[in-house]
Amino acid sequence: MTNQVRISLDAMGGDAGPSVTVPGAALALERHPGLRFLMVGNESVLKPLVAQHPALAAATDIRHAELTVAMDEKPSQALRSGRWKSSMWMAIQAVRDGEADACVSAGNTGALMAMSKVCLKTMTGIERPAIAAIWPTTRGESVVLDVGATIGADAAHLVDMAVMGAAMARIVFDLDKASVGLLNVGTEEVKGVEIVREASRILREQEIPGLAYHGFVEGDDLGRGTVDVVVTEGFTGNIALKTAEGTARQIAEYLRAAMNRTLMAKIGYLFARQAFNALRDKLDPRKVNGGVFLGLEGIVVKSHGGTDAIGFASAVDMARDMAQHHLMQTIRDMLDETSVVVNS
Repeated sequence: MTNQVRISLDAMGGDAGPSVTVPGAALALERHPGLRFLMVGNESVLKPLVAQHPALAAATDIRHAELTVAMDEKPSQALRSGRWKSSMWMAIQAVRDGEADACVSAGNTGALMAMSKVCLKTMTGIERPAIAAIWPTTRGESVVLDVGATIGADAAHLVDMAVMGAAMARIVFDLDKASVGLLNVGTEEVKGVEIVREASRILREQEIPGLAYHGFVEGDDLGRGTVDVVVTEGFTGNIALKTAEGTARQIAEYLRAAMNRTLMAKIGYLFARQAFNALRDKLDPRKVNGGVFLGLEGIVVKSHGGTDAIGFASAVDMARDMAQHHLMQTIRDMLDETSVVVNS
């Protein structure tokens, strides 16, 4: 692949639609001039918005779509009537047909996953895809998956996620080998449910190139950055993600209230403003916005539906990195070296 990466955008997706996706794409293009976009959506809405950004207009093709998938639409409903006319489906289809190297959407998560599975299919040997997110930690960042694609998992699925997460971490963090931990209620091998213990046995016994199995990790290890990749099933992962986002907002509110409580506090803030700005930047979820759908025959990145242009640009950045550094081939190579044997 050359330095030019083609990204298809579901330009109508998200709470704010084109008013966020278009300036977000423009911001991503400033950072990565080699990007080219296929924007899918209502042409009459998109054209004047794109024209406000001359560099983006020169790097963008617009494809008209008649329908937009609603944020509250059920996946089964989105798949039924006229799905091929929606901006979401057409953006995913562009990846399938080789017109784009990756797709980004801020639309309905369930519908995006359902359409991606139908349109792109899952990779050979992968039964269920997973959503992988970048998680800020005290030592940098980690990859956490699954953060909400599927509920429940068996041992083989946990092992598959460990391999796919390690492949992503090697690309994102430029590692030869990624350390992987299974999220559990304790670090001792006797703790946890049988499925997690069985997955741990498999990972300990197998030599998987590019993956260094650490063992079990607990909830507080997420923030510490104990490992490069944390693996769990989607129900637990999504709760952990939402809890972390809520905690970050809670801390920000506490600090804001404390700094405005008294005159001395306001004066103290003036002296410590640089440190508080650094903390705010570290806690900013827009900087790590974007979840990658792993396990599909194509790259799809889900942006938070309520993000702004800065957050959407981060999701585009992630899609660009995954395509530029051959995520799909890295996963295939690692899966080829993995032969999962699960006790009956």
